[in-house]
Amino acid sequence: MTATHKVLRFLTAGSVDDGKSTLIGRLLYDSRAILADQLDHLHARAAGEPIDLSLLTDGLEAEREQGITIDVAYRYFATPKRKFIIADAPGHEQYTRNMVTAAAGSDAAVVLVDITKLDTTAASVTLLPQTRRHALLAQLLRVPSIVFAVNKLDAVADPAQAFAAVSRALKAFADEAQIAHAGIVPVSALRGDNVTTPLNAIWYQGPTLLQLLEGLPTVEEAADGGFALPVQYVAKTFKEQGQGTGEQPRVLWGRIAQGRLHVGDEVQVFPSGQTATVAALRRAGSGVLQAGAGQSAGVVLDRQLDVSRGDWLAFPGQLQTVQRFVATLAWLDVEAATAGRKYWLRHGNRWVQARLLQVRHRLDIHTLEPQPADSLQVNDIGEVLVELQQPLPLSTFASNRVGGALIVVDPASHRTSGALLVTDTEVQP
Repeated sequence: MTATHKVLRFLTAGSVDDGKSTLIGRLLYDSRAILADQLDHLHARAAGEPIDLSLLTDGLEAEREQGITIDVAYRYFATPKRKFIIADAPGHEQYTRNMVTAAAGSDAAVVLVDITKLDTTAASVTLLPQTRRHALLAQLLRVPSIVFAVNKLDAVADPAQAFAAVSRALKAFADEAQIAHAGIVPVSALRGDNVTTPLNAIWYQGPTLLQLLEGLPTVEEAADGGFALPVQYVAKTFKEQGQGTGEQPRVLWGRIAQGRLHVGDEVQVFPSGQTATVAALRRAGSGVLQAGAGQSAGVVLDRQLDVSRGDWLAFPGQLQTVQRFVATLAWLDVEAATAGRKYWLRHGNRWVQARLLQVRHRLDIHTLEPQPADSLQVNDIGEVLVELQQPLPLSTFASNRVGGALIVVDPASHRTSGALLVTDTEVQP
């Protein structure tokens, strides 16, 4: 049978040793997505003991030696209903940047909660900081579906009471942080309870984790509203036979970030502001009459304009270039983000220098309240004011994930230092 839904890209997140790699191994094992020789190797290594499913995702030698996930590992499996791409994100604070990378392209996030690390007898269960941080980052990065998987139910004496207590804490946290979660699911990744097979318990009658994932929606870029495309590559094409001679048309290639474009539409180039009419559209080497959000397309204009990688195409008057903006900054570098420092920013396919003018506040992940701050340390999340050396056609991240996101790079070390999510572009100098 073939899948009835689009491919779902999801990541697993949470604290260290919450069982993320074991959960993915369980999904791969139960869906028979493991090669025979790989399975034989696991059985031989286990020497008669239950196989270690986490080894299916820990591909780096350092990961196998230390028993932790360092880099993002991608795995693939399918059920009769759907195909999946899984990103196993590191749980350690030191590798939060890798989790951000995985979340940026995901349709869903499965945040694991290790029930054995929590005091489920307390009047109010306190969640681990990394659980809260990963859930908040997934929300900030606009991952549309967030699922909480309460793991290691097999290791507690009273799983019904423990799951109920943790569920109350997760719901309270989600309500406070305004996270519209897709579900809270009890699982045992080690035994396989409620991962792919239903949990045999009268206190839980909900779906398995796999059933929940099979029904989640995928990310769809906004197809309505104005058109916007960041130019990635400019190419010259050869004249087709029968078209005669003359100047070869230039094709402006990129992935449409928003809206829909038709042959005959008028577009404007940013930052130059010049306008032209769409003479032809191409997709996968063929001519088409229209293309929409999320599709890669080549645009041929009716006249030659100076357009290069990093420019944007949009409907006339739709985009406004800005030089100052307010953004949420997720800081990932060991060197603190401080006011006055200069950084390189990447927006779409353009690089521009910028200065961090002000750190307005830092988010306390325990209380979810903004706290006064003049700098952001590694893994902090805060609100900042940024000034660009050259104006950019920015959108708010809430309205467009491509136009409202920027990567921060340290100019000295060339490290990826942070992720900026634009919240306000109407800032007066």
